[in-house]
Amino acid sequence: MVERSVVEATSEFDAFCKARSWRYCFIGGIALQRWGEQRATRDADMTLLVGWGNEEPYVDELLAHFEPRLPDARAHALRHRVLLLRHPNKTPLDIGLGGLPFEEHTIERASFFRLTEQYGYTTCSAEDLVVHKVFAGRPQDWVDVRSVLVRQGASLNFDLIREELIPLLELLEMPERLLTLQHMRDSL
Repeated sequence: MVERSVVEATSEFDAFCKARSWRYCFIGGIALQRWGEQRATRDADMTLLVGWGNEEPYVDELLAHFEPRLPDARAHALRHRVLLLRHPNKTPLDIGLGGLPFEEHTIERASFFRLTEQYGYTTCSAEDLVVHKVFAGRPQDWVDVRSVLVRQGASLNFDLIREELIPLLELLEMPERLLTLQHMRDSL
């Protein structure tokens, strides 16, 4: 289960973004709590839709309210499109500065998830979580994909997953990951 501090930070950060009418959603281990097998996670990953060329106002607003995890966090964010922050309760926040069509689609499909009566946050869909995890392709990501496949089963829209995943895997030049996903799905 997710540590209480992470749940608190995620819920508060969700409210922070909503108050600014920002378009965003949580991905990674936080979204996995909703769609897959719950596992420990110590940070919160999210995508914040900023587009291209409009990153600075978002980065500056976030740095005015949250502690950076790097001395050159602003420059790093503008160069690598990831802002690494720390919530006041010390939870790491990894904010991807979104601008790709897939990221926009992910946020359009995102919805609010009430974890408890007190805490909730906006997460990507189960399908988009699978796409994010397959794209990342680390060993833990594949474990997470399997847990989403098991928990969501036939309710997953595999046509949507393929549609979003194919162009991303072409960028990586790793189309074989789609076959790995299909074999995983068929083996369940």
